[in-house]
Amino acid sequence: MPINITMPALSPTMEEGTLAKWHVKEGDTVSSGDVIAEIETDKATMEVEAVDEGTIGKILVSEGSENVKVNAVIAVLLEEGESADNIGDASAEKPKGDAPKAEEATDQPKAETSKASDTPKAPTSSADAKPAPEPLPAPRADGKRVFASPLARRLAKEAGIDLSAVSGTGPKGRVVKADVEKAKKDGATSKPAISPTAGAPAATGMSKQQVISLYEEGTYDIVPNDGMRKTVAARLTESKQTVPHFYLTLDCNIDALMKAREDINSAAPKSKEGKPAYKLSVNDFIMKAWALALQQVPQANATWAGDSILYHHRSDVAVAVAIPGGLFTPVVKSCDTKSLRQISDEVKDLATRARSKKLAPHEYQGGSSSVSNLGMFGIKHFGAVINPPHGTILAVGAGEERVYAENGEIKTGNFMTVTLSCDHRSVDGALGAELLSAFKALIETPVMMLA
Repeated sequence: MPINITMPALSPTMEEGTLAKWHVKEGDTVSSGDVIAEIETDKATMEVEAVDEGTIGKILVSEGSENVKVNAVIAVLLEEGESADNIGDASAEKPKGDAPKAEEATDQPKAETSKASDTPKAPTSSADAKPAPEPLPAPRADGKRVFASPLARRLAKEAGIDLSAVSGTGPKGRVVKADVEKAKKDGATSKPAISPTAGAPAATGMSKQQVISLYEEGTYDIVPNDGMRKTVAARLTESKQTVPHFYLTLDCNIDALMKAREDINSAAPKSKEGKPAYKLSVNDFIMKAWALALQQVPQANATWAGDSILYHHRSDVAVAVAIPGGLFTPVVKSCDTKSLRQISDEVKDLATRARSKKLAPHEYQGGSSSVSNLGMFGIKHFGAVINPPHGTILAVGAGEERVYAENGEIKTGNFMTVTLSCDHRSVDGALGAELLSAFKALIETPVMMLA
């Protein structure tokens, strides 16, 4: 009998996704393991493989369709000897999450009016049907709205393409990935693609007319939030509202670290082109020192689990990576057991794939602590928000030359300020102070990382 292919749950928290691309079409034969589609979640674009062999009998969700609920039927697979006639009512199973059609929204009020034709009734409109909200559309020059998939909007933004000038070939004229790629090939230009009234009144408390006036004056632009930004906002809001944060700050002398880094990098073997085999960063030393500190103070290598506390055996440390529109926290597993060079290579690989949204869920989930380094931006000191379920996060500021006193003498040295944010439910003040002191000792005496 026909087999339903459903929207997979690509991560434990995924509730819906966007069907970014089909790699097959109706009538194609597939085998188990063949890549049939690409699904875009709030964090990544991932390939979906067929789990059975057969023929694609019907595709129910077109490319670019968004807000497709997990387990909604997206296609039907036919087994050997079956034809499209065997599909039956499978195609009637519409994926939840798609916005209602305009015709459906307007038919309901008409039906109600016909039932009560003998009673005068105020005119109704499609707004009465309260359809599910669409993504914020861009206005066309003629005043009409243009709808586009999240993937198409992102690609258009990156390519500087004006969506209002692109003809959509998706359902109901929706602009999909192929349309943007064609426009890019044809040399389309860009202009702001913003709806001046969508969402702004609720956010600002202004009337619709005030919003329109300010928009026409060029006071601001409105950019719709994508899935990643919504997820980041929800998680960090939950963290600040439900996790009791406290903060510990101290300064670390990094003179010895900078000297060790210089010596190690200068000793790196070089290729024929003169390129060194590796180049360690200050952040690589920080990651290693933090992982070892969590091992030295194992009670602080903990996460809160409601009715219990989880004490982790290894130091799986996440590193914050900023990307356009949000951030990732890929995890370096067993960071305490890896060399500085291994940590450097792994962090670079994870950061590169994070920026292109190519990380698998297991690469950015888990761990007990995080490191957020804004030193490269010249930030001296900040307090980071804990990324649940982590119990701690270390915020690292810039290294700078400072004047300090030692044994009655005035000296100069390079220092960086670090701030530890702790979840007070699993890490108490004294425990957090012990952990930060262990980190300081390792940073100021980097040779101890090799002991």
